[in-house]
Formats: sequence, C-alpha cells, structure tokens
Amino acid sequence: MKPINAVVEALKPSGIRKYFDLANAMKGVISLGVGEPDFDTPWHISAKAVESFEDGHTHYTANRGLIALRRRIADYYRSRYGIGYDPESQILVTVGGSEAVDLCCRTLINPGDEVIVLDPNYVAYEPAIVMAGGVPVRIELTQEHDFKLLPEDLEAAISERTKAIILNFPSNPTGGVMSRDDYARIVPIIRDSGIYVISDEIYSELVFDGEFCSPANFGEIRDQVLVINGFSKAFAMTGWRLGYLLSSPELSAQLTKVHQFVIMSAPTAAQYAAIEALEHGVPDIVAMRRQYEARRNLICARLNRMGLTTNVPKGTFYVFANITSSGLSSDEFCVRLLEEQRVAVVPGTAFGDSGEGFVRISYATGMEQIKEACSRIETFLASLRDM
Repeated sequence: MKPINAVVEALKPSGIRKYFDLANAMKGVISLGVGEPDFDTPWHISAKAVESFEDGHTHYTANRGLIALRRRIADYYRSRYGIGYDPESQILVTVGGSEAVDLCCRTLINPGDEVIVLDPNYVAYEPAIVMAGGVPVRIELTQEHDFKLLPEDLEAAISERTKAIILNFPSNPTGGVMSRDDYARIVPIIRDSGIYVISDEIYSELVFDGEFCSPANFGEIRDQVLVINGFSKAFAMTGWRLGYLLSSPELSAQLTKVHQFVIMSAPTAAQYAAIEALEHGVPDIVAMRRQYEARRNLICARLNRMGLTTNVPKGTFYVFANITSSGLSSDEFCVRLLEEQRVAVVPGTAFGDSGEGFVRISYATGMEQIKEACSRIETFLASLRDM
C-alpha cells in the first residue's frame, strides 16, 4: 500500500480524548472534562425538527442554508451585537463551527502562509491550519493578564508572511474575554497589517461580566473579519451540528464555493430547529447562563481556597486552574487525580505549550457533582502534602 498523506499522519490526536477514554473505562468517575452543555436541547426547539420531518422537509436546502434561517441569523447579530450582515450574500450555514474553521483555513491559506494562534487555544485550530498548508505562529497568553491578547505581542508576531489570526473570545480553554477597550488597542494593528481575523464567537452568549464585543464591531476592519458562531453552546445543541459564517460578500462567495463541493448543505431538520431557537430560545439561554454563573462562582471559590490559583472566568463554562502548587505537571496531575479520586479534568498542555501548569475544568455539569468533585480534589491535594 502507498503511504497516506504525510501531514495528516504527523498530526497528534486530540489531547482531550486520552482522558475521556481513560474515564470511560472506570466506574464512579465525575467528568469535568466535557466541552458541551449538560442541558438537553429545549423541547420546543427539538419539536420543530420533528415537525419538519412530518412536513416532508427531508431534502437539500440551498448551499448557503435556508433563507429563513439566514434572515434570523442576520436579525440576531443586528439586535444582539449591533452588526449588520446581508442574509443573501454574507451568511453561510455550516455543519457546526468546526466546518467553519476548516472552511476559513482552506479558503484563506496558501502554502507557507503564517496564521497566528493564541496559546493556549482550542485544539482544532492548529491542525486545520497545518492541513491547509499553513504555519501556526503562537502568542503566549498569561494568567497575569487574564489570558487576553496584548497589542505588543500581536505586533511582534506579525510578519510579511502572516495571513490571519484566529481569535476565540470568550475563550476555550481559559474563559478569558476581550472587552471593547481591549479590542480597540489591537484594531489599528490589524487594520494596518491587512491580516484577516477569524473570530470564533461560539461562546458569545456565555458572558457573565460585561458585554460581549466582536472584532467585527469595528467598522475599519469589518471586511477583514470572518465571524464563526453556532447553536451548540448557547442553545445546548451540540449534537445538531449547526453553525454559521459571517463575512464580506467577496469572502463569503469563496467560502460557499468550498462548502458546496465538500458538504452541499447543512442538515435540513437542524436548520428548522435553529430558526425556532433564534425566534423563541433567548429565555432558555438566560436560564442556562444563570446556572453556569452559579456553578462558576462555586468552583472558583473552592479551587482558590485549596490553593489552586484560578482567575474567575468572564465567559464560557470552563475554568483554567493553576496547579503548580501541587508540584505535579499538568499531565501527572490529571492522571493521578483520575486514578486516585475518579475525577476527570483536562491538562492545559492539550491546548498548547503555555498550558503547562494548568488544568481545564468544565462546570457544564450538575451542582452536586461539582461539589463532590471539589471535595475529591481537596482530598487529592491533601494526600500530596502528606507524602
């Protein structure tokens, strides 16, 4: 047999899956590693998908997605974030945010182009860049600066070969958020360099402190920004695999070209469900966000009392806890915590080299489980001190 694609063969598997596989082989594990809401999709949303089957809507939609859905997305971004997009020429419905990331990389990157990523970052960004022939360039984010992107670091990372930067705020894994003032300090750099901004805004509705801001809110770089969003996190619709891409008409035409050859169109029933989500699902978001915030407050207070220095995240449903006081590496901490106390968390190194000394803990699980997991972590830390 001939060899497979060397780039694909060289990719490392997701650093998250190792711990899921270990946890699944054990009994009595409390998993704080999962990156999806523990809530079921609200029934009124699911019911619209059932209704679409009953009405015979089981065929392809337009490549860009149902025009009714694209109009709802346009209304949503205009009313929620004050950004206008034309549903006919600037909105593309995708198979989750993951397809949107892949489309951006395939469409923008020429072989050898550099793409800046933040470290730590979501595990899918760098593989998507590499598979498109690009070269990831990392900027280290620090706990000291609340895991925000600093203008001096961005300026230093840009070269003549830089094509784009991938931003993800609110951030998976850190929970960090960029405010309007934070963005205002880097917008001139983006404008003057001419680089594209791929802005993954999948957690935009899960902001607890302050207001969400998108780089697309700044008119001077609007045409340089490709916005990725979707329904998985805000509406608890992870399994529906539905996202969308917002961009200039020129970029959107090229993105759609790749999408139509690779995917054709996103799942039809999921699109009907998404229309219902945007029309009537905001109260569901508010209720879920309220519970996430209460869980965040509990887990951060408990972790800090244990000596695991943890910034209070302003968004998402993750905390990025500093575990250097344990004397263990991130990987050692996660393996031993799982084996000795049956609690699964994810090492920060799964998200980049700068994640060493941290673990990502998801609070997308019930309050009682979080309380019990915290007690087990406390017992684990006590055992380390007794050694």
